[in-house]
Amino acid sequence: MRIIENVMEGWMFKKTEEIPNVLPADESWDRINLPHTYNAFDGQDGGNDYYKGKAVYVKRLERPLVSPDSEFILSFGGVNSVARVYIDGEFVQEHRGGYSRFRVNITRFFENKKSIVLAVEVDNTNSSDVYPQMADFTFYGGIYRDVSLISVPKTRFDIEYYAGSGVAVTSKLNGEDAIIDITAYVKDPDESDMVMVEVRDNDSYDDVGFVVAPAKKITKLSLKIDNPRLWNGIEDPFLYDLSIKLVRHNEVLDDVEVNHGIREYYVDPDKGFFLNGKSLPLRGVSRHQDRLGNGNALDQIDHFEDLDLILDVGANTVRLAHYQQDDYFYELCDRYGLIVWAEIPFISRMNKDPKAHENAMEQMKELVYQNYNHSSIFFWGISNEITIAGDIPGLTDNLKELNALVKSIDNTRLTTMAQVSMLPMESDHNQITDILAYNLYFGWYGGKYTDNEVWFDKFRAMHPNRAVGLSEYGCEGIISWHSDTPACKDYTEEYQAEYHEHMAKLLSERPEIWGSYIWNMFDFGCDARDEGGVQGRNNKGLVTIDRKIKKDSFYLYKAYWSDESFVHITSKRFAIRCAEKINIKIYSNMPKVRLFVNGVDLGEKEGDKIFIFENVSLNMGSNYIKAVGVILDEEVVDRTTFIREEKPFAGYVRPADEEEEDGVKNWFDDIDKENLEAGKLEFKPEFFSIKDTVDDVIRNDEAGDILVSIINQFGTMKTKKSMLGIMGGMQVDEMAAFFNPEKVDTDKVFALINKKLQEIRK
Repeated sequence: MRIIENVMEGWMFKKTEEIPNVLPADESWDRINLPHTYNAFDGQDGGNDYYKGKAVYVKRLERPLVSPDSEFILSFGGVNSVARVYIDGEFVQEHRGGYSRFRVNITRFFENKKSIVLAVEVDNTNSSDVYPQMADFTFYGGIYRDVSLISVPKTRFDIEYYAGSGVAVTSKLNGEDAIIDITAYVKDPDESDMVMVEVRDNDSYDDVGFVVAPAKKITKLSLKIDNPRLWNGIEDPFLYDLSIKLVRHNEVLDDVEVNHGIREYYVDPDKGFFLNGKSLPLRGVSRHQDRLGNGNALDQIDHFEDLDLILDVGANTVRLAHYQQDDYFYELCDRYGLIVWAEIPFISRMNKDPKAHENAMEQMKELVYQNYNHSSIFFWGISNEITIAGDIPGLTDNLKELNALVKSIDNTRLTTMAQVSMLPMESDHNQITDILAYNLYFGWYGGKYTDNEVWFDKFRAMHPNRAVGLSEYGCEGIISWHSDTPACKDYTEEYQAEYHEHMAKLLSERPEIWGSYIWNMFDFGCDARDEGGVQGRNNKGLVTIDRKIKKDSFYLYKAYWSDESFVHITSKRFAIRCAEKINIKIYSNMPKVRLFVNGVDLGEKEGDKIFIFENVSLNMGSNYIKAVGVILDEEVVDRTTFIREEKPFAGYVRPADEEEEDGVKNWFDDIDKENLEAGKLEFKPEFFSIKDTVDDVIRNDEAGDILVSIINQFGTMKTKKSMLGIMGGMQVDEMAAFFNPEKVDTDKVFALINKKLQEIRK
């Protein structure tokens, strides 16, 4: 019988390339427990200088007291990003990819030993053949998920094949009944071995199905459930419990438990997403998994808190971006009904190295095989913004291969991809996957938030038969900054709320947008960023990175999505005011809200999600505000205090951004007068050129200013050096996606960039 032992405690750790064959005893090694990352702090403090390199984890393993015929398999939930496993100093296995599970058979090392020394070398250095190549988040190094030692008999379900469960479960409706199909992959079965499946109702624990078949290497079984209760998202995420046993005579050799939801769904280009025959527009969030001071090294309680916050805002779907996430989180989504978009980190830039494509294919296989039985997963994502570095030759073929691979493994789910906003609507990429979506940031990186509806109207007119979603949208909101007159790029909590007020209403009126995902549910670490006075972080979350504070925008979406009655007074952190009269805005999902100021009843307003009481007078000093929502006999209350002072509070105003104030956006006045010509490119090696990496260019103030100036003059969005730091090892001449070829000749723009860079000595 399978026995699983967690091996999370008592590790030794050091940033080193030394692989010990005994347990280290000197004080240069740290004693740690897993999960662990060595970038918990430097990966979130800004400067784009967090440690990328090797580290070694060491632990002594005792042979479990199990049958002498047992085999032993180490299971790693996630090691970022290249892991090399050693036993007693001998190299055993390598895994390339930081977000998927992998397993290592170490049976032979226990043949004549009661204990062994396990060493794991971890390397989060950028590798040309491992994705992601570059992205807007920190690549935390370390063994940051669970590690376990699994003892199994020689005959067992094959848990080594892409570290899956060894069984695959699918179902389909057949009239009023459902057919459940089970495929079991059995290692070394005897002729008399059996695979036995029992199905129980998870509410009543009644047996509702049974099937048995002779065990073969690939054993297929099927059974029928009468009048099944369907898995119906957050409304009713009902799961059947399947116990799949491998039996020899009167002994269970191996047992896999699968919770399975029976459901059917489709996406209509005109009407959007349907679950079990009913329209259900998917409205939710994207999730990065990291936390303040912990990086990616999370405990189960952290995952559960994230799920609880996502359910609290009222979302019915989550995009788990931009990589495979912890198996426990997918399990939570199964149990609580969140519909999941799962994806691999094929993001931002394709590397031309053929081994990189092999890595993307391997990570895709791992994602699908390992998570096949999670009923909450409806969509497999094959890429995200992969044309930021341009539509590189071979990219289209690689995407088609990824899509075909997914379909060959799992034809029961839909494939999708998230396109960068600059990708032309007519691109062939929009015809590869079953459905698609775009990341649109009108109202933040460029344009106005009212451009979003214009874009969708145009896309639908061009592609009436293609279902399109909104895979990312959002803007930064920093709870320190506040304004009575919020504006784009001011980073205030008020502008973030105003932006989302428009987007939430837009999405509520357009069910044909099959899915929408706020970027992001939580602020997250990106060591390259320096945005709005906060270093090392992307601040677009509805909740802060420490999960302690819900921004006003959180409550705006709760008003649209949640059935839990509430009222929320906005701008509470904008507490100190100098105006005699202010507007007080309230978010609520109740039909009426009453406002009290200093005990005085200012009356009741009817509204829809947003209630504004205008020209509310404030006394000097403290003013006590109470909002009351009433429906039938139910009353909910929110309170805050506004303090009126003589002068505005300077602490609410963001300090000037040096990159914006020192003229970088227009670094030289004659840029728009340049006679742009492609010309012959020169590459004097002692000077900068478009063959240098973005990272190298922006580290030089003068060269970086020039690059930013030209992008802001001719590009599709405004940027600054701290944002370009995300591009890292990309060469400048690979930044074609930053320029719209319909509006500017990119060859001429790159010639201009090169000409200006060639004037600056390295």
